[in-house]
Amino acid sequence: MIIRSKAPLRLGLAGGGSDVSPYSDLYGGNVLNATINLNAYCTIETRNLPVVNVDAADAGVRCQVTMGTGPIHTGALLIDGVYNRIIRDFGPVPGGFSITTYNDAPAGSGLGTSSTMVVCILKCFAEWMGLPLGDYELARLAYEIERKDLLLAGGKQDQYAAAFGGFNFMEFLPSDMVIVNPLRVKDWIINELEGSMLLYFTGRSRDGAAIISEQQKATTKGDTVAVEAMHRIKQSAIDMKLALLQGDIQRFSAILGAAWEDKKKMALAITNPMIQQAFEVALGAGAVSGKVSGAGGGGFIMLMVPPTRRVAVTEALQALPGKVVPFQFTDKGAEAWKL
Repeated sequence: MIIRSKAPLRLGLAGGGSDVSPYSDLYGGNVLNATINLNAYCTIETRNLPVVNVDAADAGVRCQVTMGTGPIHTGALLIDGVYNRIIRDFGPVPGGFSITTYNDAPAGSGLGTSSTMVVCILKCFAEWMGLPLGDYELARLAYEIERKDLLLAGGKQDQYAAAFGGFNFMEFLPSDMVIVNPLRVKDWIINELEGSMLLYFTGRSRDGAAIISEQQKATTKGDTVAVEAMHRIKQSAIDMKLALLQGDIQRFSAILGAAWEDKKKMALAITNPMIQQAFEVALGAGAVSGKVSGAGGGGFIMLMVPPTRRVAVTEALQALPGKVVPFQFTDKGAEAWKL
């Protein structure tokens, strides 16, 4: 039997960082995000032998281990985390298997690759084993695997974006409570937004965990500048949601740019000369605003560009080491199927 799954990566449009503890526990968080047609992928092929074959291109791991009744340790951290949680909560898997994973974007790209991969792997196991995991249960379990079992630093938005798909306004409350509000965005607004946004990959991934750790320390210490900036970032998700639903792309662009200025106050490593150069080149060619997706420090930059200046900005960015990556928004969340 062959089981496959895929889960979409996301653009963090507004409010990113307010979903990270301790801020979300102290003040509550709001995030606006949207999934795009770049994905994480997983394939499980059942085997008659009691072994696990791992081919994790995203983690650079290829190996085989013998199965027992306990946890596995293959070196592919996310696969190990999901498998070990599955057998702990739901009992042994039906037998030996091969598992292959890969991603449309590199780790550290700011598109939620690691969390999306956890959702994707978990969805594949759920399909194989017939586990009754709805979108909320899938996202919540993926969050617990990544943040509590594996102790990887980060927030909560990525798992829910991957599970639900589409444009979502999310509320993050104390005790890890999350409310996902799917938005019904009109087709013409999505078309206009796609025509007005460029996705530029800087060519360099970043250590998001270190940046997030700095943000967490700033909140814990009560750093007034950082906390006030995060309050404004949280509010920007509410303001941007309204602009999006009204189709006010000019207002959307202004909010995105202001949120980027606030985001840079959260940690020193959020921006750097490479990112600043990309902004200068894009703005000089006609872009009106932009923001790094995810924690910052590298990865992808979202640039708001008048459609009539799209070609000019793209050509200007070609002089830099990175590249413009075509994309479209998608309303599909994590999916799995059997062959």
